Amino acid sequence: MVPDSRVAAPRLKRPSWKDPRLLLGVLLVLVSVAGVIFLVGSADRTTEVYAARDGIAVGERLTLENVVRAKVRLGDTEQHYVTVADGLPQDVVAMQRIAKDQLVPKASLGEVDQLNRKPVALSIAQTLPSQAVAGARVDVWVAQPDAKNGFSEPKLILPGAEIAEVTTGSTALGSSKTTVLMVLVEDKQMPALLGAQANEAKISVVWNPRGAQ
Repeated sequence: MVPDSRVAAPRLKRPSWKDPRLLLGVLLVLVSVAGVIFLVGSADRTTEVYAARDGIAVGERLTLENVVRAKVRLGDTEQHYVTVADGLPQDVVAMQRIAKDQLVPKASLGEVDQLNRKPVALSIAQTLPSQAVAGARVDVWVAQPDAKNGFSEPKLILPGAEIAEVTTGSTALGSSKTTVLMVLVEDKQMPALLGAQANEAKISVVWNPRGAQ
């Protein structure tokens, strides 16, 4: 028997917008697209923060004169830095040196009462290594004068002291040049250093590549 060509072919059932499976699929697509847009937007978002203009020394307050603004992408680390939106914090000082162009981290700031290191000037006649710059660490050795118009064996009194500032100067008559190092000294180390200076001891510094001890 020859099949009747007039018999209609079965119709495919079109999906209905009321089908919960279709609605769920559309929802998942929308959520996925929204997530991608959010991630792209977050990655491209910049935050305006403060950075050190020429370097901020330990004990120095943040002012509009020693900081500059910088737009950077920080992502999840934004909370760790001082932002322009929050403004410069009041009644705080730098607890550690913040180098030139470095972003200002909140962890580097604290109250004056928390500062346990103070700058002391050391006049050094010896030639210093090129590494002896602000922020570097040096060992300070002292040789006390003896009864024979000489000096006793040097002793290490300040291991890993941080340099706050380096200034080149000269003696009163201008006959020789000296270098003045401002080193940060803890209160408990202060008597030994000040006593050595009062006794006109010979003070030498040695660059310490290991840093703080």
